[in-house]
Amino acid sequence: MSKLKITENTDLFKCPICSSKMNIVDEKSLICLNNHCFDLARSGYVNFLTRPVKTDYDKAMFNSRSTISKYGFFDPMIDAITDIIGNVIHNPSSGRMVVLDAGCGEGSHLHQITEKLYSTTRNKFTGAGMDISKEGIQIASRQYPDCIWCVGDLTNSPFMDKKFDIILNILSPSNYAEFNRLITSDGVLIKVVPGRDYLKELRKLLYHQTDKQSFSNEKVLKHFNDNFNLIDSRQIYYNKTMDADILAHLIKMTPLSWSAAEKEINRAVSSINSITVDFTVLYGNRKTS
Repeated sequence: MSKLKITENTDLFKCPICSSKMNIVDEKSLICLNNHCFDLARSGYVNFLTRPVKTDYDKAMFNSRSTISKYGFFDPMIDAITDIIGNVIHNPSSGRMVVLDAGCGEGSHLHQITEKLYSTTRNKFTGAGMDISKEGIQIASRQYPDCIWCVGDLTNSPFMDKKFDIILNILSPSNYAEFNRLITSDGVLIKVVPGRDYLKELRKLLYHQTDKQSFSNEKVLKHFNDNFNLIDSRQIYYNKTMDADILAHLIKMTPLSWSAAEKEINRAVSSINSITVDFTVLYGNRKTS
């Protein structure tokens, strides 16, 4: 199904080498007008990277995020994003709604959002997810074949201009120049950033009396406002009960654990039974010159 989605939406793609348009050939390769070729993997994703990239996000981390997502950890955030999109969408001239998740990881957020959008609006949404981590995209393409999945670099994304009605940027780095290029003239950018209290129980145990115990998203919020017109923002705040197994996956999922001592991680797993979740959801549109 992922290959079919790509075949049906080849107009979204541009060559990351020469920027020319691309065509599907024999249902197995995207080839541009200058014959640069990118093959579709067996599970249906396309790797658009022109050189290998090493990231800190490995298969184990993405599997843990998938487990946490299926546990319902992110559900209130997913519901808020779905509600925002339902309130801001317009009837596109192309006859389709296209959603890009920039920094999609293992794909669970995009899958859940497009599924909920269809169930609440009955509109068909084409979901495209891109991440620089091949490991994340491999999991996404196997688990969620209803979307388009690409390994790609957000600084040189393999998509044509003004193709996306909604761009999602969830707990992931931004590239506002690319967002401005990719989004339609009346499209909406939705960015999710951690709030001050996000995972505060973990911060307290893992980084007690260090500068990592506290967190501020003020610089991120200012950067959004500098680049996009802020329509509104929402705070999503709740507590989630966690047993030891699920908490271990949460710890493995978050970069907070990467520089923490092993004994502190073990202490967190044995002593924490509830986690604070605090997100700020920003949404806005392009600034007019």
